[in-house]
Amino acid sequence: MALAKTNVRADAAVPNRATARVGAIPRDYNFAADILGRNLKAGRAGKPAFIDPRGVWTYGALADRVARFVAVLRALGVHREERVLIALTDTIDWPTAFLGCLKAGVVAVPVNTLMTEEDYRFMLADSRARVLVVSEVLYPKFQKLIDECPDLEQVIVSGDSAHGLKRFEGLISAARPDDRTAPTVSDDIAFWLYTSGSTGKPKGAVHVHADLKLTDDLYGGPFLGITESDVCYSVAKLFFAYGLGNALTFPMSAGACTVLLADRPTPDSVTALLRQHPVTVFYAVPTFYAAFLASPNAPSRAELKLRRCVSAGEALPTDVGRRWVERYGVDILDGIGSTEMLHIFLSNRDGDVKYGTTGKPVPGYACKLVGDDGQPVPRGEMGELLIAGPTGAVMYWNNREQSRSTFLGEWTRSGDKYVEDEEGYFVYCGRRDDMLKVSGMYVSPFEVEGALATHPDVLEAAVVAWLDGEGLVKPKAFVVLKDQTKVADAAARDLMSRMLQDHVKSKLAPYKYPRWIEFRPDLPKTATGKIQRFKLRDEAPSR
Repeated sequence: MALAKTNVRADAAVPNRATARVGAIPRDYNFAADILGRNLKAGRAGKPAFIDPRGVWTYGALADRVARFVAVLRALGVHREERVLIALTDTIDWPTAFLGCLKAGVVAVPVNTLMTEEDYRFMLADSRARVLVVSEVLYPKFQKLIDECPDLEQVIVSGDSAHGLKRFEGLISAARPDDRTAPTVSDDIAFWLYTSGSTGKPKGAVHVHADLKLTDDLYGGPFLGITESDVCYSVAKLFFAYGLGNALTFPMSAGACTVLLADRPTPDSVTALLRQHPVTVFYAVPTFYAAFLASPNAPSRAELKLRRCVSAGEALPTDVGRRWVERYGVDILDGIGSTEMLHIFLSNRDGDVKYGTTGKPVPGYACKLVGDDGQPVPRGEMGELLIAGPTGAVMYWNNREQSRSTFLGEWTRSGDKYVEDEEGYFVYCGRRDDMLKVSGMYVSPFEVEGALATHPDVLEAAVVAWLDGEGLVKPKAFVVLKDQTKVADAAARDLMSRMLQDHVKSKLAPYKYPRWIEFRPDLPKTATGKIQRFKLRDEAPSR
């Protein structure tokens, strides 16, 4: 079968660190020293790099804070390759701690700020972090864990109250800047990111210094075209791989400015932020775009300065993309990335947007779709997406079994099911574990969710496998309505269910319609906005 018909998409050989625009990265390389040094050499010391609730922070001020944090780490006796767990909300302290670790050759381990105490217990033990840097508001979740972790020696608290421990700002202010850079190489381990948990227990994906620059070389620069005059804001937080590129790697690579919001974003809080700051590059996830469009307080087009909008995390529903363009006049560039690949590797791009698809492979990455036998499937057939590219994680820390099943030589398994259409665009079908087999035929939950989302009363929906009275798998939908008063009683719920079922039947093959519809005020999500379908599946009756 010809290569072009088997869903192996690459312009040349499978890319890796040696072939995909890595010529500009020398072997002796430290990302923090590079990104800070470039901006200072470009004369941007006095230019704003970040804006947070405490004020405006220039590139010069950030470089100074990073050098001081390097001194703090060395004074505390933290050595190269040892780990620092970073549990910080999005303020200037996040890039200070993250870049300070990298510059010192210390491994940064940023973690999700919305996890449970049990999650943090696991991460502290798994990483064997010697230092914890934690926001004051998050400290109570760690307080009981400190004495349980024999490897943890120092706790630094960011905020006004340090709970009797070392205070981040106090240490920074008292330290003498240390401008020395650890003699790292491009393949030195720089940081870990724990997976978001959309499919269960987190895994620590290990990344090297070169990975950060490569995400900008391959995606950030060519696809977003950020300049030093841009102002960026990312709904996805810095601890998320998507947010790390959005709010740190890409804007800093161009000398742009990023606005940080410490609190969890809501349509109202983001509306206020967009009215206060002239944000030109905006990143969010599909659920946030939908909620923003549904908000009665959302700003008008004339109030905003947006020139580029990006979506990732989950596939963007066609209806959401089109309504956003109608209201704000800017296309949403929908793409897919992963913690394992660090950022977006498959995407729509400016001037080539096809809603309902995730676009085409980002140059520098190769994509292929394979069947259960691991062989490429014909174009037009559904298969699991595998990616090859230079930013793939080295491994999952302390998890050899999962590493072996995910990192297959040059290829990385995504766990996502896709179809490639005749024009070469990739159409999302759902997660591998989310797929349903109904009457012997595969059903994509995302396809059913997309059909539900086109109904004017639906805000969002999740579809999972459910067993009927015969023990057979059928689709069940969990739906959040824009106006929940429309299902205030049993009769109203029954009527709305029938309406939505008929709506899906009018859009899709009849066997795909949800046999049951349950109305919910919200859906379980990760902190990055991904729907946790596994939690909904766990509610299903056993066979």
